[in-house]
Amino acid sequence: MKFKFAHNNINVLDLNKSIQFYEKALGLTETRRIEPEDGSFIIVYLGDKETSHLLELTWLSDWDHPYDLGDNEFHLAFVTDDYNAAYKKHKEMGCICYENPAMGIYFINDPDGYWLEVIPAK
Repeated sequence: MKFKFAHNNINVLDLNKSIQFYEKALGLTETRRIEPEDGSFIIVYLGDKETSHLLELTWLSDWDHPYDLGDNEFHLAFVTDDYNAAYKKHKEMGCICYENPAMGIYFINDPDGYWLEVIPAK
């Protein structure tokens, strides 16, 4: 029996704002979406055009307040082929929330406060 990653899910408060952030900050684009007739939720899958792994954004129509992220120890990590350009872009966007120069990494946060680690290619 074998398993492989399919996607990670995060719930978002403002779907359009989140889609725009992930496209601008990380180059992710929508690959598909699920919208039931009752309008109770929308699921949007974002991909990087490099791997088969997807980020699933879920918007719930009856959710009207920020999500409780607890201690926010959960994060997704992204490898970049141009760390310096990525850092500059994220600095200009004002979304860098933590830097660890000793490890050569930094984190950005999305509109809902989720942390995303940025790692240079080895």
